[in-house]
Amino acid sequence: MTSEELLSTVEELRELAAGAQEAAAVEARASLVRLAGDDNRAVSTAASEALAATSIRLEPARIDFGPVSPGTPRLSASVAVLGSPVGLTSRLKVTGAGLRARIAGDQLQVEWVPGESALSGKVALDGPAGAADLTVTGHLGLTPDGFPPVDGFPPVGVATDRAGSDPVDDALGRGGSGLVDDASNRFGFGAVDAAGGTGVSGSDDRVSSGRLRFGPAEPASGPGAKRLSRVLRLPRPERRGKGLIVAGAAAVVLLAGTGIAAAVTFTDSPQASFRPPTGNSVPSAPSTGAPSTGGPSTGVQAPASSDRPAVEGTIRVGDEPEGVTVSPDSRTLYVANQDSRILSVVDLASRKVRPVTLRNTPRFVTVSADGRRVFVSMYENDLNGSGVAVVDASSLKIVGDLKTGVQPYALAVAPDGRLWVPIHGGRNVEIYSAADLQLEGRVFVPENPHAVAFDTEGQRAFTPDHESSTVSVIDVRTDQRLRSIPVSQAPHSLAVSPDGRTVVVACFGADAVELIDTATLKRRGPFRVGDKPQAAAFATDSTHAYAVNEAGNSVSVINARTGEITATVPVGRSPRTMAVSPNGRFAYVSNGGDDTVSILRVS
Repeated sequence: MTSEELLSTVEELRELAAGAQEAAAVEARASLVRLAGDDNRAVSTAASEALAATSIRLEPARIDFGPVSPGTPRLSASVAVLGSPVGLTSRLKVTGAGLRARIAGDQLQVEWVPGESALSGKVALDGPAGAADLTVTGHLGLTPDGFPPVDGFPPVGVATDRAGSDPVDDALGRGGSGLVDDASNRFGFGAVDAAGGTGVSGSDDRVSSGRLRFGPAEPASGPGAKRLSRVLRLPRPERRGKGLIVAGAAAVVLLAGTGIAAAVTFTDSPQASFRPPTGNSVPSAPSTGAPSTGGPSTGVQAPASSDRPAVEGTIRVGDEPEGVTVSPDSRTLYVANQDSRILSVVDLASRKVRPVTLRNTPRFVTVSADGRRVFVSMYENDLNGSGVAVVDASSLKIVGDLKTGVQPYALAVAPDGRLWVPIHGGRNVEIYSAADLQLEGRVFVPENPHAVAFDTEGQRAFTPDHESSTVSVIDVRTDQRLRSIPVSQAPHSLAVSPDGRTVVVACFGADAVELIDTATLKRRGPFRVGDKPQAAAFATDSTHAYAVNEAGNSVSVINARTGEITATVPVGRSPRTMAVSPNGRFAYVSNGGDDTVSILRVS
């Protein structure tokens, strides 16, 4: 064969070696090994490069758990498995007391149960994509970790080792995890956020190269035990690549006795397909996370909201509509349809509906204050495909595809333009930069965040922690969680009034709403509404709040000052979320049971 033909063959073999078919990949790699010894230097170099690109590798290649306090139940981390997909079928060999590991998705998840001695262990992977090793170290120590204590944080349940099952997997419907320890036993694996990362220091929020290091943990119980929460601001990644380049690393400390889960997570999170719009970034208006209640402040007085809104019609959209939002000019409605991969775009003047096909099932939707970008959270019922689609509102083209943590929920754009994405499966809220949507931080909250909303001054964010029955309060200026406020059972959604004074919380498990004063953080209620309130919204004049009652097929209207229920408005079957148009005239309720959106005149 000529040199050109051999080089073409190398490229073909490289594609096969990078494929998901194990037999073809093994054969292709064997051929590349032979060609790497070819006398033709160009062929040999190309074959060697193809082998390197398709070989399994771990990023980072080292984890240092650092000093931890005696009695710490366990620490967990997750690193990216890169290279050929067949590397995910590699065999594992684990050495090191208390060290256990498994491959889950495109992650190598590692757990250390500290004993009486230091850890100096290794996880070795060997398979059709070659071999790779992960060095894992850690030791016992009493140095304080520097995490701030958090008041008002109730117990949320400690993950425990149980053969074949764990609380996180059970909650997500995955069943047993099947980790491998140094004795090749299998056991449950819990509370790990498989996100991305290159390296961290437990006492320094900067990313370092070469390894992960997690700072010391507090005592697990007793009067000195501290509850932990920390947000990590990430520098912008310097590189991008096609598809997934770096997933990541997470460390989770579960504190026995308090039942609090605290985690630190980093990611490069490359967004290769995203192309930011030209021109200056326009900050986005306050958003309620689930349904948006209005656009930016214009100085125009909002119309007076009605005690008794009336249904003025319906719009047929896609299959099982869930999240809805309205454009800042009140002309366009966006609807995420859960039983299809369709985002419905509705011209509200003509009621014409245009579909936008997404790569995965859409769940919730929000829009930037300038109306140029629409953000759609996505995941499948088996939790695959988790991410956010970025849609150009003018062309209705997909211009970005963000890889997020597991099960992104009701996302929102903050007043400073950053995109906040609650990660239901990760017990945190991911924060993406305004201009280029690079992941720049996470705020960890009790399990499990369903939505996020902001006050009008952009100083505080609020998230309902569904399984913990709390509302977390976050300082947006520092991205630090300030405290958690206990509320009624299973808060599913919340909204902040446009005047910034009140938070309404829809408590799904209590058939009630609660009202929180944003200045004092004092709560009022509960106030009984309909059955299974799933979503909350506010009128633009801040006088009335709304609760969407999924099991009651209705919307409850609440006087935000007194808590009085002024009306219960019948809508379609199984209503899910609600968006109030920024002009304050209409609200739109997605009816998941009959594939429609109800139009309510609210002023």
